[in-house]
Amino acid sequence: MRICVIGTGYVGLVVGVCLSESGNDVICADKDEEKISRLSSCKPTTYEPGLTHYLERNLRERRLCFSTDIRSAVKGRELVFVAVGTPPGPGGQVDMSSVWDATKTIGETIGQYTVVVLKSTVPVGTAKRVREIISSLTDKEFSVVSNPEFLKEGAAIADFMKPDRVIVGLEPEDTRAREIMRELYEPFLRTGKPFLEMSQTSAEVCKYACNSMLATRISFMNQLANFCNAAGADVNEVRKGMGVDPRIGPQFLFPGVGFGGSCFPKDLSALIAAGSELGVEMDLLDAVREVNNRQKRLIVGRVKKHFGENLSGKKGAVWGLSFKPRTDDMREAPSILIIEGLLAAGAELAVFDPVAMEAARGILGDRVGYAERDYEALRGANFLVVVTEWNEFRRPDFRRMKESMQEPVIFDGRNIYSRAYMERLGFVYYGIGC
Repeated sequence: MRICVIGTGYVGLVVGVCLSESGNDVICADKDEEKISRLSSCKPTTYEPGLTHYLERNLRERRLCFSTDIRSAVKGRELVFVAVGTPPGPGGQVDMSSVWDATKTIGETIGQYTVVVLKSTVPVGTAKRVREIISSLTDKEFSVVSNPEFLKEGAAIADFMKPDRVIVGLEPEDTRAREIMRELYEPFLRTGKPFLEMSQTSAEVCKYACNSMLATRISFMNQLANFCNAAGADVNEVRKGMGVDPRIGPQFLFPGVGFGGSCFPKDLSALIAAGSELGVEMDLLDAVREVNNRQKRLIVGRVKKHFGENLSGKKGAVWGLSFKPRTDDMREAPSILIIEGLLAAGAELAVFDPVAMEAARGILGDRVGYAERDYEALRGANFLVVVTEWNEFRRPDFRRMKESMQEPVIFDGRNIYSRAYMERLGFVYYGIGC
């Protein structure tokens, strides 16, 4: 199929690369000239395992190309994916300006029947509004399809290539678009994973509902961990007891320092705001958001409790800056609030992350030291804060760590170490709920 993807951010780039990998002729369009230049030279603009390999191969095979001329990219394409950014606006609202710009361009450009696929995470009612805008600009036939993405940063290529499900929201009588979408996704669903058809409104809600449910599980476990800490229980033991219950399952039961990233915080706020507009109180989700905000500040309070309110003269190390492993994304990352809190209390900090150091420099500037390796950050440190559970942090050389540090105090924000083991090695250990 001949496909255009408007937007080369995280979602658009993964969608374009993966669709070209299955043999489609794909052009990815974006107004950002620097980004398009880099991508055309096979230089990814975001870190994602496996992305460079597929990008290089499909550029070489000429199944994939990039352009800043969005109108030319749209012309003659059977499907046009809208994968532009929808950043958070004031009061939890979503900034839809890029979606409307793309919609207008599509309406003014298409010259044949086109399936317009909404891949961006958008508020309820967007598909209907997109149809109205395009209809006002053209007399050509077209379909509008809601096709929410469920791509986890750090595993996005695998998520697209082997999805758990594909959700397609369309008009019940739109058999033409239904068959095109089925044909498009057939190569990715050969193992029998479901192709779920529903109304456009239901598809729009489904994306927000999934992320809000996962955020709720995380905040519940974080609050439970704090309870376990006060009660003298071990949340890891409690988690295992919960996880074997088939009604609950083991996923997303790991406590920590709160969730971040571009999806959970934004989508949670957007659903709360949408509920308010419809007169529905989303008080449970309000609580989920508040618990998460408090959890991000938890580590700072524990460091102060151990060393005192004034951390002047104390040197700390921070391992992990991205909001999760296998990505360089620091949007809403817990590390930012933790670092800001420690700096405000007077601490001197050295930080390390396997891939997010460049992103960190743009946020933190010269207020922290940037270590080239994890152990380097520990030199002379009074304490270590583990924020992101990168694999290389799980089984380090503990003896070397202890020898490097001035005081062997660890605040483990992801419970990747065993308290009993760390204490046997002579560390002072603080976990989350254990």
